[in-house]
Amino acid sequence: MTLPRHAEIWLGPYLKDRLWYRTRPKKPKRAWVAITDHYEPLGMGASIETALRRVGLWRDRWPRIADDAPRDVAGQRPQYSFFYPQEEYRSEILNGISELVRLGIGDVEVHLHHHDEQRDAFIRKVTEYRDRLTNDHGLLRQCEGRTVFGFIHGNWALDNSRPDGKWCGLNGEITLLRDLGCYADFTMPSAPSPTQGRIVNQIYWCTNNPDNRPKSFDRGVEAMVGGGNRGDLLMITGPLGLRFGGRLMPRLETGELAGYDMPTRSRVRQWFDLAPTIGDDLFLKLYTHGAQERNLEPLLKEGLGNLFRLLAEEAERRGVEIHWATAWRMYQAADALINGFKPVPNSAVCAADASL
Repeated sequence: MTLPRHAEIWLGPYLKDRLWYRTRPKKPKRAWVAITDHYEPLGMGASIETALRRVGLWRDRWPRIADDAPRDVAGQRPQYSFFYPQEEYRSEILNGISELVRLGIGDVEVHLHHHDEQRDAFIRKVTEYRDRLTNDHGLLRQCEGRTVFGFIHGNWALDNSRPDGKWCGLNGEITLLRDLGCYADFTMPSAPSPTQGRIVNQIYWCTNNPDNRPKSFDRGVEAMVGGGNRGDLLMITGPLGLRFGGRLMPRLETGELAGYDMPTRSRVRQWFDLAPTIGDDLFLKLYTHGAQERNLEPLLKEGLGNLFRLLAEEAERRGVEIHWATAWRMYQAADALINGFKPVPNSAVCAADASL
């Protein structure tokens, strides 16, 4: 059997995770589902006109898809998180996406591609972008008196994790993100890239390596109910596993929504089996690159509508409450559990501020 590239990084932890899953004493009662889009309308060298047309299609079709989809147990429509790249910033594009946020069916977070990065330049870059999203577009949110954001690293190279050092170059990125207001990272899984971490199918705390080596997220402490903060940055990972589906050679399952690999009933069932849990709550983070036509058209035509229907049906089959979440609301649910509280559906308020 031929395994996917770089399986030596994650296969052992994956098999251990599957053994734990089979012996888990109880089943989840709630499922929190978030779609994290590496949303790059100017990607693949697109012109500003093409980018605006791409965003226009999302503004036109996504509200109708959300309205037609099954509601969650709290009556909430599906949500969508646009992780928009700092290096693609154009105010007219963000204005278009902001309309979806104001409709209550979307959110914007921080995405970043960089190379040969320097510490001071990184701090300046993220700070200016964070403040621009907040001050110019009314995005992001306040928690404990500062602006916070979710993060996805471009090219998967979080914390300089590529062996060749490309597409980042910045050791110590974990603590820098924490200090700049990152509430959680949503980059993983990245397999079959060598940037994939050794911890799979968990929500966990990572701490910057004391000697400032790259890939600090390779190890960490699993998030537990009432366990509190156990590191520098919370890692919210998506499902990672092997998918056979009648094939002799397995393919990777990473929770990706792509034009060539759309949601199916069997994939949805595997997502529920692979997704991380904290206590009685399951956290299913999916991802896509939804701005380019190769994914945009399939997603907006039938893919997303089928996705939410299949997810709702699978949750009902398992007797699980389903909650549609943005990345922020998924974090809020996890954060509440970590601090010993029951998650509040549809809450957009910072838990720390709400307790004051």
